[in-house]
Amino acid sequence: MKIAFIGLGIMGTPMALHLVNAGHQLFVNTLPPVPEAITATSATVCATAKAAAEQAEVVIVMVPDTPDVEAVLFGKGGVAEALPGASRKIVVDMSSISPMATKAFARRINELGADYVDAPVSGGEVGAKAASLTIMCGAEPAVFEKVKPLFEKMGKNITLVGGNGDGQTCKVANQIIVALNIAAVGEALLFASRAGADPAKVRQALMGGFASSRILEVHGERMIKRTFAPGFRIKLHQKDLNLAMQGAREMGLALPQTAGAAQLMQACAGNGMADLDHSALVRALELMGHHEVAKA
Repeated sequence: MKIAFIGLGIMGTPMALHLVNAGHQLFVNTLPPVPEAITATSATVCATAKAAAEQAEVVIVMVPDTPDVEAVLFGKGGVAEALPGASRKIVVDMSSISPMATKAFARRINELGADYVDAPVSGGEVGAKAASLTIMCGAEPAVFEKVKPLFEKMGKNITLVGGNGDGQTCKVANQIIVALNIAAVGEALLFASRAGADPAKVRQALMGGFASSRILEVHGERMIKRTFAPGFRIKLHQKDLNLAMQGAREMGLALPQTAGAAQLMQACAGNGMADLDHSALVRALELMGHHEVAKA
C-alpha cells in the first residue's frame, strides 16, 4: 500500500520501518531532522503532511498530543487539505490523545470524504521496535479490517474496541493501570531497600509470585539499575493522566489513585525529570523518603 506516515519520533520511527520492511511504499513527514534509519530506506520524505497524504491511500499520524494531531490534520499544509476530491482515504491516528477531541476530528475527516481510525498503542519503545505493540482501535468494522494488516506489522494484540474515540478511551484506561503499577512497584522496591533487603533479589522473588507483572519485570529492573533513558517520557504519561482526570471531572468520577500517581509524576517534572522514562516516577518516592532504591 501507499502510506503516509507523519511523526517519526521514538515510537514512530520503528513503526514506520516495519511497514517499509513489509514492502509498503511510505511517504513521510516529521519535524527535522529525519532519522537516518528512515532516509536509508525507500521512503520518500515530504515537506508537509499534505504532500505526504496526497500520495497515499492510508495516512498514519504518530505525534505527542492532541494539539499536535489537530495541527497535522487541520493546520496549514495539513492532511485535511489533501482529502477533498481524492479517492476515499483512511486517516489513522496512532497518537494518544483526548477521546472527545478524537470524536470531533473523526467527524471533520468524515465530512471531507475520508474514513477515520483512532488506534493508540501501548508497549513503549521496546514494543515498537519488536513489533509487539498492543493496538486499541476505534473505527467502523469495515474500515478496521482494511487497515488491520498494517497493524499486524507493528503489533501483536490488536483489538477493535468500538467506534471512533473508543480506542483513545481504552488507551487512557491503559495509562491509568500502567501509572498505578509503576507507583506500586516503586513503593515496594523502596520499602524493601530501606528495610535493608537487596531490591534485585526481592524483585527476582516477586517475579515468581502473584505480584509478577510486566511493569515489575521491565520498570522494576530500570529502577534498580537506574536506567531512566526514555522509552516513554514522564511528560507524555503526565499528559495521559491529565486526560484521565479531565474525563473523570466531566463524568463526575473520583479517581483518587490516578490523582496520586499524577502528583508523583508532577513532582518528578518539578525536579527537572520530565524527559526521563516514566519508570523514574520512583524518584519522587525516593525524594520523599530520603533513600534511593539502589545506587547507580
